[in-house]
Amino acid sequence: MTAMKTPSPATSPAPPAGGAPRATKAARAPRAGRRVRRQLPTSPWLFAAPGLVIVGWFILYPFVSTVLNSFTDKRQLVEGKYVGLANFRELLHDDMFWIGLRNSTLYVLVVVPALVILPLLLAMLVQKQIPGITFFRSAFYTPVVASIVVVGLIWVWMLDERGLVNAVLEAVGAGKVGFLSDQWLLLFSAMAVTVWKGLGYYMIIYLAALANVPRELHEAAAVDGAGPVRRFVSVTMPAVRSTMVLVAALSSVAAFKVFSEVYLMAGPTGGPAGEDTTLVMLVQRTGTGLTGRVGYASAISVVIFVVTVALMLLVLRADRKENR
Repeated sequence: MTAMKTPSPATSPAPPAGGAPRATKAARAPRAGRRVRRQLPTSPWLFAAPGLVIVGWFILYPFVSTVLNSFTDKRQLVEGKYVGLANFRELLHDDMFWIGLRNSTLYVLVVVPALVILPLLLAMLVQKQIPGITFFRSAFYTPVVASIVVVGLIWVWMLDERGLVNAVLEAVGAGKVGFLSDQWLLLFSAMAVTVWKGLGYYMIIYLAALANVPRELHEAAAVDGAGPVRRFVSVTMPAVRSTMVLVAALSSVAAFKVFSEVYLMAGPTGGPAGEDTTLVMLVQRTGTGLTGRVGYASAISVVIFVVTVALMLLVLRADRKENR
């Protein structure tokens, strides 16, 4: 058999006139279903429109409406007229406003440090791989997913004069404690419920931060003779400082705007003589009902907004000073 010879370049067919080879019919035909369309400049806004409408209607519009109403004497079912700063001047002479400001500020001073440190310690505990730790992780996070109404009612039943806690105190020979009848015990009991419910939420945030801390840092500190407390202060806290700032900002805003815990445990009146009323409870009490003073309640809401923004700015400024 003779092998087939590959034609040499000299014997290859010459390209047609014009220099370029002639494209076949299959190459010239466009692929089916492939079509180039020009994107309109408004196309991204069409996708973002539903979200922008929801944000504008449920967030921006109520915010602007609240600010405008704070300068009027509007009431429920009655359109108000412009009164300038009269509502804000009235706040300065309102004893209930100062009581609410005191309680909300005290709430921040007690709850925020607890929610910054305790979840971090809890996260370090559940981070360890020991038998049964999955159960404890779920148990610590259960209060987060539980309804605040259910949680509040459970604690009310436990702290009532005929509740579980007082029953245990009587069994050991101690007298009953008025957790829900004493002004300060009631407020601190509500704080304890807030801390207990928020531990699991901030624990998850700290767990994500601790996962990024290099183990070599702890090993090097241990080699240098640092104990657990020293390693916590010198290694763990600096490594998760940004997360601690985030937790401080979130918890301070939530603590200053507390409502459900105190309302469920103190009742609509705000405890004995209203001494446990918070600012948000005062807004609810003043602005609702057929005779509610919407303009005055809006002024209190504006004060709450200004204070919460100031709290966040203070936390961020403190963090900047630490980074210098």
